[in-house]
Amino acid sequence: MYFILSKILLFLLSPISWVFILLLISLIAKDRKRKRRFLIAATVLLFIFSNTFLFDQFATRWDIPAYHPKKSDSFSCAILLGGFSGVDAQGKGHFTSSADRFIQGIKLLASHKVSHLLITSGNGSLIPDKFREAAWTKTQLEELNFPDSSILIENNSRNTIENARFSKVTLNNSHLKGPYLLVTSAFHMRRAMMIFKKEGIDVIPYSSNFIAGHEKYYFDSFFIPQPENFILWNIYLKEVVGYAVNYFNG
Repeated sequence: MYFILSKILLFLLSPISWVFILLLISLIAKDRKRKRRFLIAATVLLFIFSNTFLFDQFATRWDIPAYHPKKSDSFSCAILLGGFSGVDAQGKGHFTSSADRFIQGIKLLASHKVSHLLITSGNGSLIPDKFREAAWTKTQLEELNFPDSSILIENNSRNTIENARFSKVTLNNSHLKGPYLLVTSAFHMRRAMMIFKKEGIDVIPYSSNFIAGHEKYYFDSFFIPQPENFILWNIYLKEVVGYAVNYFNG
């Protein structure tokens, strides 16, 4: 039930939905003052959630900074969270815009900063098909000639809570000692760290896939609306609400 409710919540968190509702109310409202207030509110929200500078200010404060291992650092395992691949109409896997998670994971393995890479991800769809992200990712690593002995997969998790729960079992069965590097997108790291630590897993954040705060600010960053910012806000609002829910659930 929690899994289904979390999917429904994504729709309710969308800022564009809020703008649409306010505009709709302003159209059907009979009172002119009320109509004007809702129209102004919709305009303000449009500006806030389409403004690049405002988004970057929030995102850079939410993101967990990247960890830079020392030359002498080595770890038994890096835990790579899924969400960096998808499946097409023919059931074939492909990388998505979050593929930097995968890239950072294989860099850690190739540079011998970690001896093992644990990929934790099943299928997070409401109606899952046969595609399992961890199993597919393993085939990509095999094509790059990484030995099977260095790759662990957890193929059943649907969300971050299950990532942590099932990863703990896999790590214990493999007798790999912490601390472990946790590899996920910077926007997701804060929530992922909290969940893994609640499971008693000793993890160090290894953030990747930064999507904010790395560009110079120009005139359009302050004043020209950018529609892609609505999509980015969807991502971050999901994380903020998810963090709060996980925090208060103990």
